[in-house]
Amino acid sequence: MDQITKDFGSGAIMKLGDRDAALDVAAIPTGALSLDIALGIGGVPRGRIVEIFGPESAGKSTLAQHVIAEAQRRGGLAAYIDVEHALDPDYAAACGIEVDELLVSPPDTGEQALEICEALIRSNALDIVVVDSVAALVPRAEIEGDMGDSLPGLQARLMSQALRKLTGATARSRTALVFVNQLREKVGVIFGSPEVTPGGRALKFYSSVRIEIRRAESLKDGQTFIGNRVRCKVVKNKVAPPFRQAEFDIMFGPELYGINRTGDILDLATQYGIVTKLGAFYSYGDLRLGQGRKNASTFLREHTDLSEEIEGLVRAAAGLSAAPEPQSAEDDAGAARAAAAGEVTEEGLLPLDV
Repeated sequence: MDQITKDFGSGAIMKLGDRDAALDVAAIPTGALSLDIALGIGGVPRGRIVEIFGPESAGKSTLAQHVIAEAQRRGGLAAYIDVEHALDPDYAAACGIEVDELLVSPPDTGEQALEICEALIRSNALDIVVVDSVAALVPRAEIEGDMGDSLPGLQARLMSQALRKLTGATARSRTALVFVNQLREKVGVIFGSPEVTPGGRALKFYSSVRIEIRRAESLKDGQTFIGNRVRCKVVKNKVAPPFRQAEFDIMFGPELYGINRTGDILDLATQYGIVTKLGAFYSYGDLRLGQGRKNASTFLREHTDLSEEIEGLVRAAAGLSAAPEPQSAEDDAGAARAAAAGEVTEEGLLPLDV
């Protein structure tokens, strides 16, 4: 062991049972407490690869943007590789993202997107990198070819090579690498689900967490659609027990955009008996929160101290620790982030302005 440590550096080999050498898996909250509980560690793991996939308009990008917002809220630096060229700065700001601090890359090819992703991760200054989406990663050969050209397996080979390089760098930098993915259907499937995610099988293997998100029902206020109730299933989890599910609301506005955090907290608090529901009235101890879920949720949104207190009780009841504290990627995080921002901007990153 001493010789290996001397040749390859500290941490190259260790005893599995050595508690001093063991690494705790830190997490970045998702913005939905029910999903944090389903993930088992309070959010998406740092230093690991995460895949969020589902059908169209299910809330994949919204969920990824809320994870970015939570990372920024804890002092972290985030990057968004906008492969689909569809990032809306106004909606991102409504989801809680500090758009002036978000690094954005609109790549021209799949190779460029993944090379920028690798450069960001190896800088050791990023807390989270989001690639949206895998299905939109177009290999350079496909762009330079003609419409209708058949290039089987090109995207899968690109992803397989990239993930082999990214996995180790992601673990060492403790950056959360989130891939958003779409769904396709295989032809001729009779038994089982015909749905498959683009980009080959490599991402399924290298991901520590895979989250499937689907729309459960539409939410209406009278005749107006105001949001979706979505259901998330953790179909793979290497850091906690898998196959747990979570449900929460994603709102379209005008009062609220993105994940309805307080509504999610209210549902969980009611489930754990922290908040009592008598008829249509919600109460926390002797304090009446409101009549109906919407009014009680609005009350919690307006009283953040109370919502944080209830959230802490829900976390304790669910066996989670308190909300994760900021985790810098380096000791001198500020200097590293400033340096990284200067370096990666030259490689195609742009600050996002509303």
